Amino acid sequence: MTYVIAQPCVDVKDRACVEECPVDCIYEGQRSLYIHPDECVDCGACEPVCPVEAIFYEEDVPAQWSQYTRVNAEFFDALGSPGGAAKLGLIERDHPLIVALPPQGR
Repeated sequence: MTYVIAQPCVDVKDRACVEECPVDCIYEGQRSLYIHPDECVDCGACEPVCPVEAIFYEEDVPAQWSQYTRVNAEFFDALGSPGGAAKLGLIERDHPLIVALPPQGR
């Protein structure tokens, strides 16, 4: 099991979760953040610091955002397991579902 970042993060990317993550498994795309499902250790440190409540335990993702479990995993198909987000910085792409979304006003 892992944590998942859902739609409320799109175009917000507050990054409080990135600072809180002890294993550096939250990666930054152009419009959203993504949790690497193989690098996440399920500590839950990211969830309470998210100001837009976009982070959920995999089994608790609300039905309207259930596809985000797949989105977070598929974002890493081409990257593999880099072993830490800090060394990569901003990744100049997003999952196609995120790209297709209209701008999210906050």
